[in-house]
Amino acid sequence: MDTSAKRAMSNPRRMIQLMVGAMTLCLVGCQSLVLERAARDTKSERLSKPNFELEVDPIMRGTVASEGVFTGYEPTVVRGYGLVVGLSGTGSRIVPAQVRSLMLAEMTRRGVGDPQNGWNGVTPERMLDSEDTAIVVVEGVIPPGAPKDTKFDVRVFALPGSTTSSLEGGRLYTTELRPGPLTTGSRQAFSLAKAKGPIFINPFVEPGTSTTSAINALSGRILEGGSTQKNMPVKLRMATTSHARAATVQQAINSNFPREPGQKDETARGESGDSIAITVPPSHADETERFMKLLQHTSLRVGAVEASSQAVRRALLANPGGAESAKWRWCALGPKAVPMIHDLYDHPEEAPRLAALSAGALLDDALVVPYIMDIAKKSSSKARRISSVRELGNMGNNPRVDIGLRKLLDDDDVDVRLAAFEALLKRGDPIVTEIQINENFVLNIVPSNTPMLYIAQSGTPRIVLFDAETRINTPLTLNTWSGQLMMKADLDDEELQVFYRHQDDPRPVIVQAPTTVRGLINFLGHKTTINDPEQGLGMSYGQVIGALHQLWLQKYITCDFKAEQDRILAAILAFESEQESIERPEFDEVSGSDTAFTPRRPGENDDLEIPSRSGLEGSGVPRDTVPR
Repeated sequence: MDTSAKRAMSNPRRMIQLMVGAMTLCLVGCQSLVLERAARDTKSERLSKPNFELEVDPIMRGTVASEGVFTGYEPTVVRGYGLVVGLSGTGSRIVPAQVRSLMLAEMTRRGVGDPQNGWNGVTPERMLDSEDTAIVVVEGVIPPGAPKDTKFDVRVFALPGSTTSSLEGGRLYTTELRPGPLTTGSRQAFSLAKAKGPIFINPFVEPGTSTTSAINALSGRILEGGSTQKNMPVKLRMATTSHARAATVQQAINSNFPREPGQKDETARGESGDSIAITVPPSHADETERFMKLLQHTSLRVGAVEASSQAVRRALLANPGGAESAKWRWCALGPKAVPMIHDLYDHPEEAPRLAALSAGALLDDALVVPYIMDIAKKSSSKARRISSVRELGNMGNNPRVDIGLRKLLDDDDVDVRLAAFEALLKRGDPIVTEIQINENFVLNIVPSNTPMLYIAQSGTPRIVLFDAETRINTPLTLNTWSGQLMMKADLDDEELQVFYRHQDDPRPVIVQAPTTVRGLINFLGHKTTINDPEQGLGMSYGQVIGALHQLWLQKYITCDFKAEQDRILAAILAFESEQESIERPEFDEVSGSDTAFTPRRPGENDDLEIPSRSGLEGSGVPRDTVPR
């Protein structure tokens, strides 16, 4: 013991002073610690605050969707005013003043009329005053999260109140497409996409005419004519502002969807404690809706695949109503989840069984093939059969899948046959022959015991012929399109005599054509050139379909004739009327599983009700009506 300590102990008064000092220091230290902790708690409370309440189904706990909501998750309807050129006097110079001013400004901005760009003597004013042009409304639907340069179909129709009689043969100049209602001036939103290209007139109308007994000639579409100009933004808004939680979500997403070659940013990039920006990886660019499903159901427990799979399984068996969520949760967990669901493939309860089978198909588990194939062939539910066919079509290389789908090309249900064709086409099955007819369209030949013509009205212009041996019935005498197209053949003739007059050429063409439907389609669409001298008429996609339709109307083609439903209009109507039940009198059946309708022959049903539409300034906007 040192000398100072001995003195303190020998002096009681000094001892008391030392003890009081020590206690004071202790109290000051404790108070500082309490104040420091209080400051930390206040800061933590400030950095972690609730933004909104989020109700989460028990089966979705511990997922990205349990932490916030996505913005930009819905499809985006875009519209704009555009200019169609190349019409043969069927356009209109009548246009509202504000729309004319908008178009003149836009044309000038793009250099229309500038002699330096090759415009000699042509001005924007003269173009708008010509009846070989028409101002139109253009609209389309951009998929959620679509990356830049994503292609989509657009719909084009003449301005209400104009004197435009037909858009047939027209080409749309580059048009800016914007979200929200169609407006002019400073009220316009920023442009998200552009559209351009040749207009495909609905195939069941006489070229150059407009008649209420058939499809509206004032409306057409440009297949894959739209293109996004920027990445469609998708963000996760956190239910609770918290940098720690945002970091956890970001790590989980980037672990499940790591950055790919050519990807500018990480899939998830935290912007703040309550916002995370999402970038769609290149491998998911063509299936953004599926990517968003996987994103929502991504587990926050990185690496705990088996435990998470079993937890989802227990939750599903306790509550079969969560089957759809369970399916996507397993898919988001990846192939390691497959062993956890194998015994559910033949579970006696339907909901868990179908959820497991669907997840197994999405995860490309070969063991699901016989189970799903059995559903595709035998289920009493048409929608379930079609869904099963599509699930099989998305699976990887598997001969059992190909063989099973080929058998469905002879199915009694037309939509099942079409679903089987689309699945085999997607899989690149060699049983589906593909012939490119110039740059106009694609002709697919499919072996089937049920002859049928199918017309695509979205994506790639496509005519599908089921049964390559289908022939034109003779004797034949066809005079259509006001004498523009005539065909004649006697009984047992091996060729058709064809008379055709191009709209822009008064001199007729008189040639011989094959009597097989396959050969006739190629003849109608093929354009004769020096490099390819094979005889052909060089018709557009819509004209070829129109000619086939006229032959079918007069029963010179006796096979089934089906056309794809108008998916553009259906998507727009569904988006604008989410809470409404929309009556669609132009379709045979209102069903999400149906993919095709049958055009009508004269006299079958001439009275078609045309429902009104919303989202445009004014009224009287024309709609496509589909003959049955």
